[in-house]
Amino acid sequence: MTMIDYSIRTGDIAATLPGLAQLLRGLGVTHCFGEARPLSELLPELGLAAAELETRSAALVANAAKDVPQATGTMIDYILRRYHDTHRRDLAELILLADKVENVHADDPGAPAGLATCLARIEAELESHMEKEEQILFPMMKSGGHPMIAQPIAAMMAEHDSHASQLARLEALTNAFTAPPDACGSWQALYNGLERLTADLVAHMHLENTVLFPRFL
Repeated sequence: MTMIDYSIRTGDIAATLPGLAQLLRGLGVTHCFGEARPLSELLPELGLAAAELETRSAALVANAAKDVPQATGTMIDYILRRYHDTHRRDLAELILLADKVENVHADDPGAPAGLATCLARIEAELESHMEKEEQILFPMMKSGGHPMIAQPIAAMMAEHDSHASQLARLEALTNAFTAPPDACGSWQALYNGLERLTADLVAHMHLENTVLFPRFL
């Protein structure tokens, strides 16, 4: 069974599978590369067969899941510790750093104008999302389920789609997390942190969408 939707446009790759965006960036495929074209059209140009991409992607997914406990209750505790706590800490730090970089380099045409605002929006939406999981959905799951649980799961998955769109926006704003060659240390640290945040959020959403949520549907 294929893991990859080859009809996906490159502008939407950021949040498909853990590690896939980074893998493709290494091959030159970013949010801005062939944005209006599906991945299936780009593979021949990259000299990469679908089977090879599937193999690499499967390895990335397996690596992302290797430390995840399988019992539902401990998996939820893992998600709270590994992802919810991490997202909150990282976003608070990255917003401050983005604001600093934008202000210091305001006259640089390569500066990521609007990045701090974008991150603040992501922080607000993600905080609301995580609070709903923590206060409503996860307690339902830990108690064994609920006749109406499909409704909050559907809402959380729809919000995951919104987060994915925000990640694509981040990649576009930062030239695929590539700072200019002469960028200062803060600028480099900002983009490295954003790439790590993106990878974490993709792994988080993938774990919930494909492993945790289906247990209750």
